Amino acid sequence: MRLTLLGTGDAAGMPVYGCHCERCVMARENPDYRRGPTSALLEIDDKRYLIDAGLMDIADRFPAPTLDGIFLTHFHPDHVQGLFHLRWGRGNKIPVYCPTDNTGFADLLKHPGVLDFQVLRKYEPLNIGELTITPVPLIHSKPTFGYLFEKEGHQIAYLVDTKDIPPRVEEFLREKQLETVIIDTCSPPGVENRNHNNLDDTLSLHQRIGAKKTIMTHIQHDFDLWLTDNCDSLPETVIPGYDGYIAYYR
Repeated sequence: MRLTLLGTGDAAGMPVYGCHCERCVMARENPDYRRGPTSALLEIDDKRYLIDAGLMDIADRFPAPTLDGIFLTHFHPDHVQGLFHLRWGRGNKIPVYCPTDNTGFADLLKHPGVLDFQVLRKYEPLNIGELTITPVPLIHSKPTFGYLFEKEGHQIAYLVDTKDIPPRVEEFLREKQLETVIIDTCSPPGVENRNHNNLDDTLSLHQRIGAKKTIMTHIQHDFDLWLTDNCDSLPETVIPGYDGYIAYYR
């Protein structure tokens, strides 16, 4: 089981349009400093599952029929915009697992094309071969799921977008004794955001959930700048993600 972060930025990404700070200039000159829309790839044996679909080049990265399914956290544009082109493809249907959201985004649910949207229920496990996926509710401005992925005693939790987590979810995850948590960390310490964690929130969740390793994603421009000067102050078990980072491999 391998999980790779494909994108680790917020909706604005890195570089930010019109910004000429040193970090954005570096990102324009060197792809290693770029941050695309938050997303990940989960690989199990010969199966490949996309987590969120904000990347605009999904069809190029995953030519048919190399993508076995997509797990959507929610229907905000930076998490689904890559589906608008993909849906008009031909061939086999692609399962798209998602929370209940009657509005969805634009006309995706009304005109799904090859996308086979399948609504999941919170805390109800989905079994795909040896992989068990449990959706958990998060705290955001739209109905949003985090996902717990389990295979042969190994557990990864993927928690974006969210501001803290509900008490029941915290208890549920703590009991799992997680190896790795990938979590929304949008803002620097002390900077409040009603829909996303700041670093203070993530450090608190890291302690409360008790995962061996916490990896931060959905990183916003100002937090990226903060990390440039303060990354060494973080605990060794709390790690800033970056595009292409292998967050878990077992």
